[in-house]
Amino acid sequence: MKIQVVYAKPDQQSIVELDVPDGTTVFEAAVQSGLANQFPEIDLDTTPMGIFGVRVKTATTTILHPGDRVELYRSLLVDPKESRRTRAESQKRDRS
Repeated sequence: MKIQVVYAKPDQQSIVELDVPDGTTVFEAAVQSGLANQFPEIDLDTTPMGIFGVRVKTATTTILHPGDRVELYRSLLVDPKESRRTRAESQKRDRS
């Protein structure tokens, strides 16, 4: 079955099309894609993964379906909660 594995950085994206056997997991597809060799910051044991924008809890047991797009997610540079808090504090100061 045909699937895609994708990884994107702010300035670059990579899409790998694979033909994998039925029963292939998200993790297995990520390994087969070779993206971890192309992008040294990817650690497949810790990198969050998803299918069509929905994060999977266990990449090692989630089975793929024909046409699925596996996504490898980058780590967040800033905690979203902290970013909102900082923005709110800045807006309060601007109003004063």
